[in-house]
Amino acid sequence: MHASAIAHPNVALIKYWGKRDIAENLPAVGSLSVTLGALSTETTVEFDPALKRDVLVLNGHEQPLEQGRLTACMDAFRALAGSDEYATVTSVNDFPTGAGLASSASGYAALVTAAAAALGLDQHESGSSPGSGLIDVARIGSGSAPRSLFGGVVLLSIDEHGTNCRQLTAPAEWPLSVAVAVTTESKKNITSRDGMEQSRLTSPFYEEWIHSHADDLNAGIRCAEAHDFPALGKLAEHNCLKMHSVMMTTQPALLYWSPVTLACMYKVMSLRADGIPVFFTIDAGPQLKAVCLPDALATVTAALHDVPGVLRIIAGELGEGASVADR
Repeated sequence: MHASAIAHPNVALIKYWGKRDIAENLPAVGSLSVTLGALSTETTVEFDPALKRDVLVLNGHEQPLEQGRLTACMDAFRALAGSDEYATVTSVNDFPTGAGLASSASGYAALVTAAAAALGLDQHESGSSPGSGLIDVARIGSGSAPRSLFGGVVLLSIDEHGTNCRQLTAPAEWPLSVAVAVTTESKKNITSRDGMEQSRLTSPFYEEWIHSHADDLNAGIRCAEAHDFPALGKLAEHNCLKMHSVMMTTQPALLYWSPVTLACMYKVMSLRADGIPVFFTIDAGPQLKAVCLPDALATVTAALHDVPGVLRIIAGELGEGASVADR
């Protein structure tokens, strides 16, 4: 039994940083994201009765099963399917891994889509939308993975029952473009999962970050539903900088930016001052994502490419949700 799936990473515009429940990998707050069509992960899951454990091969190299996340996901599928077979999971990213580009989100979204297909499980509650079961298993692997199951602008909300996720606007409904300024290909020293817990325990700003988050998220939803790009940009930059203030005041400090990241931020602000519709956002890493209207993408890409220290630009439109690959 085997199947392959493709998923795209996502970047949150209204972000989460912190866990409500570490064991369940439940985010402390909801989030609003866009799915990045220019980057992708392809994952193949092959169940084999001869295997004695699950095996992960990432970008051609076998990996340790970090913190049991992959096995926990696979155990959930084995329980659903009534199977006791282990699997080889082969995953390839066409972008830097573990460097602030949400490779875990696309990786686990592709994993759960492929695993469900390989086991012949129904992946959808209705139509083509992923069901709650797939969302819950994806969350075991990465708190942001459920967002990559969907395309366009995506809302992840948290309630007493767990995680809910849905598409707010499809890529064709509100066309947006994203230029990713890659400033390093190296992995970050501290993972997001570890960094979040350090922030919860030590940052004096963490509680206010959580307390003020609902206002940001509700405003972001209104902006997305109204297709209000200027208002969304102002809100997204503010939310991004609030999150990084929590990171920077963590002990020890989580300073994910590089000097090149800061130069890219200034470049985006300069472009906007010149009338270009663009805003920035940055996750737990040094890569800057510039979100713009499609007609501005060429200008934004060229400007970021000229920033000293930028290695390359990955630019494109919003992507669709995770899907089974044709073979």
